[in-house]
Amino acid sequence: MAATAREDGARSRQRGQRGCEHYDRGCLLKAPCCDKLYTCRLCHDNNEDHQLDRFKVKEVQCINCEKIQHAQQTCEECSTLFGEYYCNICHLFDKDKKQYHCENCGICRIGPKEDFFHCLKCNLCLAMNLQGKHKCIENVSRQNCPICLEDIHTSRVVAHVLPCGHLLHRTCYEEMLKEGYRCPLCMHSALDMTRYWRQLDDEVAQTPMPSEYQNMTVDILCNDCTILLKLEDVEFHWITSDPFTLHCQTQHFLIHKWHSLAFCCHHVS
Repeated sequence: MAATAREDGARSRQRGQRGCEHYDRGCLLKAPCCDKLYTCRLCHDNNEDHQLDRFKVKEVQCINCEKIQHAQQTCEECSTLFGEYYCNICHLFDKDKKQYHCENCGICRIGPKEDFFHCLKCNLCLAMNLQGKHKCIENVSRQNCPICLEDIHTSRVVAHVLPCGHLLHRTCYEEMLKEGYRCPLCMHSALDMTRYWRQLDDEVAQTPMPSEYQNMTVDILCNDCTILLKLEDVEFHWITSDPFTLHCQTQHFLIHKWHSLAFCCHHVS
């Protein structure tokens, strides 16, 4: 039976081969959903048309003696260590990365535990340096990443907390910065733009507008502070006429209306 299960779920594996691209472990999980053997839930999900529920795993197979047994940290037959770290709730086996199980998150996190706290409103473990210094959004980690549309809460990819409180996968955040600097959900600045705004101010000061445009004003809506500046407040300038660059002090704006024209510009998404 063990050979049949191995053939179904781990055909390319050799006896004694340890772990996969996701985890370093000395056992295979017996999937309760299909009775196939896989190194981890991710390997299972990548090869099957259904997902493995990690919490329902009851049995594992040792990679050395191939004995199928109850999920535990050490093989009862040959004493093979299945994982330096083992969680008997998530059935996570891996090398020691200072992992800990967070009861509020319901899953294991990479620590050390003392470097993190669980925000009850965000329902997520965050770094201690964010305690009292982040914007809370209820159950924010239960939303999918707005860039790749994949799950954030159970993802192995580190989440990046934006100043607005929304979350992105760290890799998605880094890719986003190659194209823009705004949160894709609320359009708030995703990082400190102060230096860029000062650079624009310098360019505007050094580039006077032609006389026929000097009295043109615009209505603009600030995405960071959500304040609408009226006509008399903001003078039009071609350098900052692009919706990506309109700003006031350290804030980011979108064009609301060009006063000297007979139409309103669309907000840029």
